[in-house]
Amino acid sequence: MGRIYHQFSTAELECVWQRLKRGEPNLEIAKALGFPPASVWWQIRHHGGLAPAPRRRADRALSLREREEISRGLIAAEGVRSLARRLARAPSTISREIQRHGGRARYRATEADHAAWDRARRPKHCRLVRERRLRRVVEQKLGLDWAPEQIAAWLVSTYPDDPAMHVSHETIYRALYVQARGAFKRTLIAHLRRGARYRRPRAATNARRGRILDAVSIAERPPAADSRAIPGHWEGDLLIGKRGTQIVTLVERHSRFVLLIRVPAADSATVVAALARRVQQLPTALRQSLTWDRGKEMAQHAQFTIATDVQVYFCDPHSPWQRGSNENTNGLLRQYFPKGYDLRTVTQRQLDIVAWKLNGRPRQTLGWKTPAEVLNAAVASTG
Repeated sequence: MGRIYHQFSTAELECVWQRLKRGEPNLEIAKALGFPPASVWWQIRHHGGLAPAPRRRADRALSLREREEISRGLIAAEGVRSLARRLARAPSTISREIQRHGGRARYRATEADHAAWDRARRPKHCRLVRERRLRRVVEQKLGLDWAPEQIAAWLVSTYPDDPAMHVSHETIYRALYVQARGAFKRTLIAHLRRGARYRRPRAATNARRGRILDAVSIAERPPAADSRAIPGHWEGDLLIGKRGTQIVTLVERHSRFVLLIRVPAADSATVVAALARRVQQLPTALRQSLTWDRGKEMAQHAQFTIATDVQVYFCDPHSPWQRGSNENTNGLLRQYFPKGYDLRTVTQRQLDIVAWKLNGRPRQTLGWKTPAEVLNAAVASTG
């Protein structure tokens, strides 16, 4: 026997989409509203995680007020042409309206209005279904791992005088995630950067990452850290492998020197403890500051600062470029640890070997010196 799903009213559905937009998990939405979790999940999945556009009457459609005027006119034996003149409508429009909803004897305004509203629910073809040439081009670019935003912008620049070849990125997303539209095969979702089964609002991503209490903004970081003038200012992050596996990456801003730390879990207590132990082994001159993103793994940053006397500064949301050295290093590390790699199999000794290799590579930004050479020289000059 199949599952029986809750039948949502319009108001209930609106509440579900509002809570989803705020970033609430599906299970919490179901608990808060008293609905079966499977029903909430099905609604979100069915619409691809995208709230349906609110329904509106077309400007050309008859309103309830006009239908009430028609009903009163029929009771008063008013003719079709007279009604049409009074409502500024074509006589054929009034005639079809009356015949469609029971004729003169049975016409009722409210029933006719409800029937017309339900009839307007008929499925409408997505633009990417109607425009085959456009669909083929979009499919090709999706197959090349282009993002919908890139495709939309490219279409405008490539076909500036052909509006039929223009489409918004939101339309592409809806065609991908809302399978009822029938525009694309669902397998194309795998080519998106985040191959999720349905689209979640950005607020949901932020909610999962959590808020950092008492976070000190990167705007308050010392000028010496911004200028890279002296060593000891670090950037940090987690490099994610197979689900549930990760390593800590640290990059010194002055020399681009790399440290890699094995951590068995991504919870804040584990990450902060491992990070503090490694930083405490550094010379005092190399313990100036640490810049991190808004990941919840640094929620216990205060304990790290107490243990190491190193202040943690947090980047602005969605600003990975503020940790540019670390982002670049994480890209280099993918040569050794590709996406999806099981990092549980990697020992600390192996991480040290990879870090040694990176620190021994000449870097153009360092005048073709190695990070190890630059760091050693900087530490020696500070006495």
